[in-house]
Amino acid sequence: MYDENALGELYEEYAPLIYAYLYRRVQDARLAEDLTSEVFMRMLQAVQAQQFWHTSFRAWLYRVAHNLIVDHYRKQPPAPMVELDEQLVADQQDPESAVIEQLSRRGLWSAISRLTPEQQEVLALRFGQQLTAREVSEVVGKSVSAVEALQHRALAALRRVLKQGLNDGETNV
Repeated sequence: MYDENALGELYEEYAPLIYAYLYRRVQDARLAEDLTSEVFMRMLQAVQAQQFWHTSFRAWLYRVAHNLIVDHYRKQPPAPMVELDEQLVADQQDPESAVIEQLSRRGLWSAISRLTPEQQEVLALRFGQQLTAREVSEVVGKSVSAVEALQHRALAALRRVLKQGLNDGETNV
């Protein structure tokens, strides 16, 4: 048997983190919500079957989420990215600053989208979710040194893409 209160506390603590990670990877709020639910359903199934994680619980949750993303994209034909209709909201900043910030975000997302899926994954986990290199290695099934190398190459590629965008005179970062 298991402690329902403890499971509830785990959900409250980790669900927002898992959702944020999934959302960064799929860019779809409803899908991220569905996948988050599935992560915790699998956690509950593992607890009921007394199949426990061998490393950190947090890394195990991210690994489950990672696997769900991989499964999702394997089932889907590649779809072109569609930009959301974003409205500029100038809360406590002038409209010019809001426009510059919005263009910077778009430029960064555009630059990140040019990275390999593995590089995007490592950056999302390391910087978006603030996992350690060891935790990321557990999630993606690679050695710590491979994760660090991927991170290094991803950041170098991101710098090149952003620098190229500036040299080309783009207005977005």
